[in-house]
Order: sequence, then C-alpha cells, then structure tokens
Amino acid sequence: MSEGNLLYAQSGGVTAVINTTAAAVIETARKQKKIGRVLAAKNGIIGVLREELIDTGAESAEAIHALRHTPGGAFGSCRFKLKSMDEHRPQYERLIDVFRAHDIRWFLYNGGNDSADTSNKLSQIAEAMGYPLRCIGVPKTVDNDLVITDCCPGFGSVAKYTAVSILEASLDVASMHESSTKVFIMEVMGRHAGWIAAAAGLAGNRANEAPHLILFPEVVFDEEKFLAKVKATVESVGWCSIVVSEGVKNTEGKFLSEVGTRDAFGHAQLGGVAPMLADLVKRKLGYKYHWALPDYLQRSARHIASRTDFEQAYAVGKAAVEYAVKGMNAVMPVIKRKSQNPYVWTVEPAALANIANHEKKMPPSFIRADGYGITAAARKYLQPLIEGEAPPPYRPDGLPDYVQLKNKLLKQKLPKYVISDK
Repeated sequence: MSEGNLLYAQSGGVTAVINTTAAAVIETARKQKKIGRVLAAKNGIIGVLREELIDTGAESAEAIHALRHTPGGAFGSCRFKLKSMDEHRPQYERLIDVFRAHDIRWFLYNGGNDSADTSNKLSQIAEAMGYPLRCIGVPKTVDNDLVITDCCPGFGSVAKYTAVSILEASLDVASMHESSTKVFIMEVMGRHAGWIAAAAGLAGNRANEAPHLILFPEVVFDEEKFLAKVKATVESVGWCSIVVSEGVKNTEGKFLSEVGTRDAFGHAQLGGVAPMLADLVKRKLGYKYHWALPDYLQRSARHIASRTDFEQAYAVGKAAVEYAVKGMNAVMPVIKRKSQNPYVWTVEPAALANIANHEKKMPPSFIRADGYGITAAARKYLQPLIEGEAPPPYRPDGLPDYVQLKNKLLKQKLPKYVISDK
C-alpha cells in the first residue's frame, strides 16, 4: 500500500552524469511499495511552482535505464533561487499546495548549494504548515564545492574531460610551436573554487610537462609575475600551455572577466578570461597564441565520463530514495572516502543545514608554492575521481545512442500560477 508520491527535480547547470542520478532515483523508487507514482518536475523548482509535473510512469524501464548514459537534464533544469520565507512566503505556500494536490510526500532536489538551501527551507515550511513532506537534497555540481562530501557527482567527469583536453591540445601545440603557436590558453569553469582547473594538473607529472601554468580563483592574479612565468616557460620549453579558471580575480578582488551582469542566483556573469589573457600575452610578449573556451562542452561530455563519477552519481540517487522511505528529512547523501589506496568510498547522510550556504574551496595545501600548479596532495585526492571509463552505447551511424523521454505532463489541479519577483 503506497503512502504517497515522490517528486524528483533537477537544478542548476547540468552535468554529464546528472541523468545517471535521475535513473537511480526512478529505478529505486519503482521498487518501493511505499511510493505510488514517481514524478519529475519540468525545469526544476519552476515546474513545481507552475504545477508542471511529469509522469515518469509513462516511460519504459529501457528508457529510464538509458538515462544512465545520457547527458543533459532529462526533465529540464533551472536557475531560480527561492527567496527567504520571510520575503516570499506565498511561493513556499504554493509549493506545499502543489505537493498536497498531487499527494507528494517525498521531494528530491538534485543540485548544488542553492538546491540544498531550497530543500532545507521546504522541509521547514512543510513542518510549519503541518504537511507530511520529506525533503532530500541530492548532490550534483561540476564545481565540486559542496562541503562535507568528499567530492560531488559530476565533478569527476568534467575533471577527466579537462585533463584529457589539455593533454591532447598541448601535444598539438608542441608539434607546431617552432613556426606557429607559442602559447595556448584553455579557460575552464569555476567561479570561486579552482577544482576543475586543478584537475588539469593531472595531465602532466614531470617538470616542463603541460599544463605549465594553472590559474586558480584562490590565488590573486599578478600580471607581472604571470608574464614573467610565461616568458620563462617559452624560452626554456619552446611553448607554454595554460589553464585558467573563469573565477580568477585581480588585486582589487574583482573577476578579470566580469561583464557587469548577474544571473538568476545573483552571481556575477563572467565573460572570457582566456581571450583577455591571450591578448595580454600578445601585447606584452609578442607571442602567437590560441585560446579555447570549452564552456558547456566540459560539463556535457558524456562520451568521456569517469567510471568513478558514474558509479557515485548512481549511488547518491539510490541512497536518496532509501533515505526518503526510511523517514529521513532535510538530509543529503554524501560521499565519504574510506581508503586512498585502494580507493574505497561509501555514501552516508548529512544534514542539509550543514551543507547549504557553505562553499568548499581548494585548500592551500593543494596549490603549489608558486601558485601555478597542484601539489602531490592534490594529485592524490584528484586521481581516483577520473579513473575508469563508462562510455555510452553507439548507434550504427557512429553517434552516441542517447534517449529522449516523452515527458508526459500530469493534468493540473490548481489555478495557474505566474512566477513573480514581487
């Protein structure tokens, strides 16, 4: 006998393995007698507010299984931050109204820091309104900046993509530097934490191996020191390969690439720091350059996903459902590293209150003394996260066999809701 329905939603920038977590949630929930229908919100919390709920029961077991190897966000994601309950209580009351109308007793929100905060707030308002709702935050972020968890599902795959990309591009530059490109710059994501940039350091293990310079958000950019390092590298190696995080700041604490606008979460919209640095190198040193901005490519590259990341993404989704039906509330399944060699990990619950609104940056011990590379400690932490492959199946035409769901919406029961910032 079921006790109600479960609602799953995706939030923020998607990853190569967020749908792996979605598959885990749906497959695990379908086995639970306590759970009636397994629903998904269209475009995250926005879909809940608008009462746009997807019936995943319309999807075959084969289609849900195929989510394991399909990138993107199968149900749509969003960048929408709920204000505090004091500022916008009607929004929270609307969410509870939707839950009540569709007998939703479990809400699983798959995202990063802001999603953890939303899940925590929802658990509080549900309790205050006397509605029996269990809220579980499910970790996901390429930035790897959630606290408590050893790593974040989604990070291992973007880390692998970054290390492989700079390795391959650097081999290209090494081939051409005699009469062509002397400096190559690749910009990666990472607003405040340099985890993705650090992963590039796995590409080289010995002196003079690329990347020669890594620029972290945690290290203030020094133009004179940077140019001197580039010049010295070109003179000794013949060329220079650089990885820069989008969140690098100047001595005034401002992003080098900030364009003056802000996204839905209030974060500064960042432009291209790679072309900015490339222009600086050209003007000051006269070297021919190339730069690359992987942007969405780095977080959607399912074809080169890490096996470790794939397994962890599935594990947290499975655990989230198990925690929910056990009656846990306002928690998140987090990854705990039990052993380094061999690498052994497990999943444990952690309170959302201890995760929301906190940010994990690169520890100083992970950044080389000169500020331009990673240490042995960082390499030890990062290496297991990119190990193994989990390739998708391929179609006869040579392209990956990704699934497209039906995403059939339930009939709405409440009046239409217009989202307003007022």
